[in-house]
Amino acid sequence: MTEDLEFASLRRGLLELLALASVEHKARYAAEIVTALREVGYPVQEGTVYPLLNKLRRAGLVDHEWRESSSGPPRKYLSLTAEGRQRLTEFREYWQKLTNMIERIGR
Repeated sequence: MTEDLEFASLRRGLLELLALASVEHKARYAAEIVTALREVGYPVQEGTVYPLLNKLRRAGLVDHEWRESSSGPPRKYLSLTAEGRQRLTEFREYWQKLTNMIERIGR
């Protein structure tokens, strides 16, 4: 449990990256994104994800399309825009640089 507290700020900083990655190959609606995050072990609350998804949409990183649902009202499916793909690529490149620094610093 201590580990969770020690890395909480790092996890918060990764949420945008993970949200973008979750819709990289498949359009998903918000609840599916939350489920995908939880399935990979990222502890997330729905109340945190919904405002972030709106922020990403306003920033032009994700787009949405309404689709009918067989189990209720229509759902807003999100997918990456070209700008979102670019941001995800930049995040991944930066993450790789950080990983390399961590590996090299103590040598």
